[in-house]
Amino acid sequence: MKQGKAKAAERGGIVLNLIVLVSFVVFCALLYLVRRPILRFVAESWIVEDADSKADALIVLSDDNFYADRATRAAELFREGKAPVVVASGRRLRPMAGIAELMEHDLVERGVPKDKIVRLAHDADNTREEAEALTKLATQRKWHSVIVVTSNYQTRRARYIFRRVFPQGIEVQVASARNGDFDPQHWWEKRKSIKELTREFAGMVVAIWELHRRSETGETSQSVVGSGAPIPQLVV
Repeated sequence: MKQGKAKAAERGGIVLNLIVLVSFVVFCALLYLVRRPILRFVAESWIVEDADSKADALIVLSDDNFYADRATRAAELFREGKAPVVVASGRRLRPMAGIAELMEHDLVERGVPKDKIVRLAHDADNTREEAEALTKLATQRKWHSVIVVTSNYQTRRARYIFRRVFPQGIEVQVASARNGDFDPQHWWEKRKSIKELTREFAGMVVAIWELHRRSETGETSQSVVGSGAPIPQLVV
């Protein structure tokens, strides 16, 4: 009698394991079939665009791509009358030259008058440090609102950082620039796109940790920026 019950329990365990295995296989198959919509949703939900109203300045973040997509987007917004000036933010590569000069060239080529461009050269190693450098410029010029222009895959992290680094009195909007190397519809098909999005996920985690730590210690962006080079003037 006991032996019969043991065999029945054993059979029941086998059936249960088989059901679990079949369910897992079916789940994996369904996941594979809908992988494209899921991956597309991941990228599209990471991209934000909220440049709905006018601002005091457009800020183009450093390290534009080969196609100058950020400069192109900023020029479009400038022609739409979104802001009266465009900030070309760029890392210094040499004592007297850097990415800001190249970005200014791209903006002029796309129809932005040279006297409406502000070049800001800095030594920032990441987006947070760049935001801290730009805080000094925005405060000096008494801007109340800015539109940050950056690559589509970087918009969510850039908005998070700038809204926490900039003073509360300065409204931060973000404009998404298309990127020739990152198509949210097919990003998983290119190694470079996968690398960029993965780096953004990691960068967001680092930004959250760094800014949370800074808020706990009471450190301000003004104390981080330092004296550095003088605030640039409108290029004439």
